[in-house]
Amino acid sequence: MFQYYNQFDEWGRLDREPIEFQVNMHYIKKYLPISGEILDNGAGPGKYAMELAKEGYRMTLTDLIPKFVEMAESNAGKLGIKEKFNGFYVQDARKLYDIRDEQFDASLMLGPMYHLQEESDRIMAVKELNRVVKKDGIVFVAFMSRIRHILSSLINPENWKPLDNMDAINQFAQTGCFNHKEEGRFTGAHYIDIEEIKPFMSAHGFECIDLIGSNIGAILSEENWNYWKSKGATEVNKVINLLMERASDPNTLGISSHLLYIGRKLK
Repeated sequence: MFQYYNQFDEWGRLDREPIEFQVNMHYIKKYLPISGEILDNGAGPGKYAMELAKEGYRMTLTDLIPKFVEMAESNAGKLGIKEKFNGFYVQDARKLYDIRDEQFDASLMLGPMYHLQEESDRIMAVKELNRVVKKDGIVFVAFMSRIRHILSSLINPENWKPLDNMDAINQFAQTGCFNHKEEGRFTGAHYIDIEEIKPFMSAHGFECIDLIGSNIGAILSEENWNYWKSKGATEVNKVINLLMERASDPNTLGISSHLLYIGRKLK
């Protein structure tokens, strides 16, 4: 995981996949309190945190990778919003040493849960999330869909060499653990069965408000997007608005690789 993220620009990934960012931000803004202190936990270089800081929220940013924390602090300075941040910390989502109990009105956790392959580690991370958020605080937690990855592996097996065989895909289908064999590739990931998300979060003190497919638009190919772009910006915006509207339709969740759980802390 460290090697993969040290090679590639996670900020750039969201630029290359703008629908995911736009859909997530739409629902984050929909459910966030009007004001307050927000934690972006496992923030990467801080694309979401920067946007929320611009909206006037007081932000704290954490990530496990020092390079990303440095990038985030630098980006905040370049954007003239560093004063909106209470701190930038290298922290493990499983143990947020620098974060007090019930410190935040809301928290994002958009990366850690799909990089923790052991259930015990995922439980530690969500317990820490519960600890640092106030009662009735809102959380936004990203997961990756197992069924979508199974289908992607069947449709484009060449992208997953040398795991382009049914024994590997069947093993993944059973465990949800993806370990790429090629150096420098996305690896060390956990993909969840969609029906497990709500019970898992409920067991650790959260009530589900919504569950959305962050990038259901990924089903559209480059050729598909080029068609709509040829119709002009107005038509493209209508496509994006439709995808935003349908992101919370439970019938679409299986086609989205990233899922966003939105919940409230009960206890």
